[in-house]
Amino acid sequence: MIGYIKGEVSHLFPEYCFVDVQGIGYRICIPLSTRQRLSVGTTISLFTYLNVREDSLTLFGFFTEEEYDLFMKLIAVTGIGPKAAVSILSAIRPQDFYIAIGQKNIGVLTKIPGIGKKTAERMILELKDKIAVPLDNEYAGIGISDAAADSAQDVIRQTVQALITLGYNQAEIMPVIKQKTEEYQQANLACTVEQLIKEVLKDFGAR
Repeated sequence: MIGYIKGEVSHLFPEYCFVDVQGIGYRICIPLSTRQRLSVGTTISLFTYLNVREDSLTLFGFFTEEEYDLFMKLIAVTGIGPKAAVSILSAIRPQDFYIAIGQKNIGVLTKIPGIGKKTAERMILELKDKIAVPLDNEYAGIGISDAAADSAQDVIRQTVQALITLGYNQAEIMPVIKQKTEEYQQANLACTVEQLIKEVLKDFGAR
């Protein structure tokens, strides 16, 4: 098994690249998230997976360990092969994928090209107990009183889910949600999902 490859990117294509390692060019299939970080002439190190079939040997490469880890989990799901796993990684960040699995958000998963409802349900079923979904940690530090914690957490979860569906990612929306939630708490006001979504979208629109 080839664990990683380090060399110079000699060619870049939409779905793969050539990496020159001491004069030998390795053809490596990559997701869009990895391709966006590569440029011809630079020296890189990619985590790799060698897919062995009777008629072919195919290398898949990933810029981050997080991408590689999710890829390995995906190909363990019934009916999902390496190419499908790479397509998933090209369409959604690992962090957002884990959130969708943790929330059993079929709507987000079926927006991934090639993923239908049955496949989304199967991924949720087979992965929900194998991943650490970073939900509660993301909400930690948001000023919420103990009495209202459950209700507020639910509002935040639904807001995150709705905004991810609209195309935003968790990394950019959580700081704004944290700020808006604290403002509501300081004013002793209850916050609904609809209000919080409007506040976040208003903030992004003013930037």
